[in-house]
Amino acid sequence: MGITKTEIFNDKQNQLASMMKALAHPARIAIIQHLIKIDSCICGDLVEELGLAQPTISQHLKELKNIGLIQGTIEGTSVCYCIDPKVWKQFKTSFDTFFVRYDISGNCC
Repeated sequence: MGITKTEIFNDKQNQLASMMKALAHPARIAIIQHLIKIDSCICGDLVEELGLAQPTISQHLKELKNIGLIQGTIEGTSVCYCIDPKVWKQFKTSFDTFFVRYDISGNCC
């Protein structure tokens, strides 16, 4: 199995790839959309909302938390998650910058 050579890419390319990887699952997109809609959530609510098993939801929450896109606070035996506004803004800026660099001219293939 080959190794990834992330060191040959610049920091911004690696960061953007990590952001996209964190969002590259429909369950994670659904979690983010749900958190945006209700502005916070308990993990058990996501199980009911998405119809996935609690361990599956927890794994997806872990991936989103690892990239910093969500944050959680402990409330008794549950964890309440929400979007981290600072990181959300960073994601938005990175994606906006990435997607506006190409002007569609209609001259391709």
